[in-house]
Amino acid sequence: MDMSVTVGTARQPQPAKAEGQKAPRGANSSDLDAWLEKVELLGELKRITAEVDPDLEAATITYLVAGEKSPALLFENIKGHPGHRALYNMVGCNLSRFCLMIGEQPMDHPLKAVQSLQQKLGRKVPPKEVSAEQAICNQNIVEGNDIDIRIFPAQRMWPLDGGMYLGTGDAVVTKDPETGRVNVGTYRMMIKGPREVGVYTSPGKDATIDREKWWRMGKPMPIAAAYGIDPLLFLVAATSLPKTECEYDYYSGINGAPIEVFISDLTGLPLPARAEIVLEGFLYPDETFSEGPFGEFTGYYGRPSGATPFMRVERVRYRDNPTLTCALMADSAANECGLFWAALRSAGIWADKLGVPGIQGVWSIPEAAGWGITVASIKQMYAGHAAQVMALAAQCTTGAYFGKYVIVVDDDIDPSNIGQVLWAMATRSRPAQSIDILRETWSTYLDPSLNPPEIRPWGSKCLINACMDYRFIKTFSKRTRLSKDAYDKVVARWQELGLSGTPPAVSVFEEETSSGRVT
Repeated sequence: MDMSVTVGTARQPQPAKAEGQKAPRGANSSDLDAWLEKVELLGELKRITAEVDPDLEAATITYLVAGEKSPALLFENIKGHPGHRALYNMVGCNLSRFCLMIGEQPMDHPLKAVQSLQQKLGRKVPPKEVSAEQAICNQNIVEGNDIDIRIFPAQRMWPLDGGMYLGTGDAVVTKDPETGRVNVGTYRMMIKGPREVGVYTSPGKDATIDREKWWRMGKPMPIAAAYGIDPLLFLVAATSLPKTECEYDYYSGINGAPIEVFISDLTGLPLPARAEIVLEGFLYPDETFSEGPFGEFTGYYGRPSGATPFMRVERVRYRDNPTLTCALMADSAANECGLFWAALRSAGIWADKLGVPGIQGVWSIPEAAGWGITVASIKQMYAGHAAQVMALAAQCTTGAYFGKYVIVVDDDIDPSNIGQVLWAMATRSRPAQSIDILRETWSTYLDPSLNPPEIRPWGSKCLINACMDYRFIKTFSKRTRLSKDAYDKVVARWQELGLSGTPPAVSVFEEETSSGRVT
């Protein structure tokens, strides 16, 4: 791989020169610190004090740990980067930490968390502007030729990654030059040089649209990237929200309090005041470099090395002893974004379809790359109801990007229970009648199944009706169900019976008369 910067050369990055430009310190506490304190109280933070190499080793540890319910991993001794920390597996596949992220106590079922998030997504609140002196990231400010972004512990996560990635768990700020709308997105950022970092954005993404507008005007695009951020900011930045609205507003609504931002006198962008690291600069027209590949959320390397714009970094802001937030993209449960993408996509689709009655729950399966498979549970009320829900779930604002499969099931099926969903598909769908295909839909260059790559980002979607045929729903074969009375008795005797753990929750029972006879 031809790279502009060689990893592991004899020259080591020198500490940034910040004397004379320190902001008033105050309490050295960020939003991320507050989050980590709560996680530690839950008993879900693992501090790793042994020296760990940012080149492959930290990511390998995370992949091996994060394949099941696991703690957040705070690497406190990073080889070659004294005084710096790296945080992996912020949420991972852990429902408890996802609940904490959205300001809730741990819940016992993912659909409860989705419902809470759905309600909070509807209460947008604008950010609160504070002075630059109040921003924790301004404890150290470095400009011009004194900048060397390699002081931060950028990571290489997979053996074939094209370089060291500073930006994975990030929040990248851009602005639409025509409307003034501010966008906060998550994009991968590979280091090119001491003052240059790549910004890979997929076609159709907000930052790509913003960049094209600036460049058509013959101007460089102002851009900023924040790391060491509140995981909630990562959550809203890493998902698809309406293109005309700002992710800061959604963060503030979910958080229940406005995010604090300050206006940069360099780029004019509103920057998160409680972030630990912020880079600022510009993307210039026709300035690209060979970036990637990068191990992506699909569990495959995303796009072979190709021409990618890069930021010319003009200013670096960071707090003392900062933490770099890192998001491992991987297959299955080890994917940092799998669970929260699933929950956000589910909440967004559920909210987008409020005009359709009978929707009992929506769940995007985390193990299916967070985006790939969405399941909706409905109480069928009229002919074509299931088909209507499938079409809307596939093409509404939240559901349109990348998702390949939409499955609709009846209201006696828990959409978050993969076993139940597969059972419904096997016993209620009819392959010749129950499957529809949508063509030329919005996909991504990161989808490894679309070949040759030139056809990307056009894709297709499969809609699977796994509901009972509405025309025969009253005479459809009666499914087996537990007796509610017998279930309650067994639950009450669970410990007496010598059974471990807690009994599984069941909500669908056989209807019985007062005498206990089946109706």
